[in-house]
Amino acid sequence: MSIAAANTRLRVPAGFRNLLEGLAREVLREQPTDIVAFAAEYFQRLLEQREAGGVDPVAWGAMLED
Repeated sequence: MSIAAANTRLRVPAGFRNLLEGLAREVLREQPTDIVAFAAEYFQRLLEQREAGGVDPVAWGAMLED
């Protein structure tokens, strides 16, 4: 069974591009040997900042993209 995907338009969620650009920038700056572990730690830090009442990077990135 095949599903035609030619007419499917996928949209990137608001703030996602900015979030991934931030990760990419930090990966290039730090040059980690284990990128997956680095990404997990990076996103954990962002989550902790958001939960501590700081800025939500996704919401902030969405505002920049508008």
